[in-house]
Amino acid sequence: MHYSVVIEKGENSYGAYVPDLPGCVAVAESLAEVRSLMKEAIAFHLEGLQEDGFPIPEPVSICEYV
Repeated sequence: MHYSVVIEKGENSYGAYVPDLPGCVAVAESLAEVRSLMKEAIAFHLEGLQEDGFPIPEPVSICEYV
């Protein structure tokens, strides 16, 4: 599965979230670091859903540049 990740640049850091996984977020000082943390956050989030008996959401968000 592939989830869309939105990365936003702030004044001093980057923030990222997954629209299809509410609450799955990461913040870091560099783009490379936020990407790495987001991969870990997604894995952790999905693990937690499974452990708690919740279904794994299908990715439905679509990313496009216009």
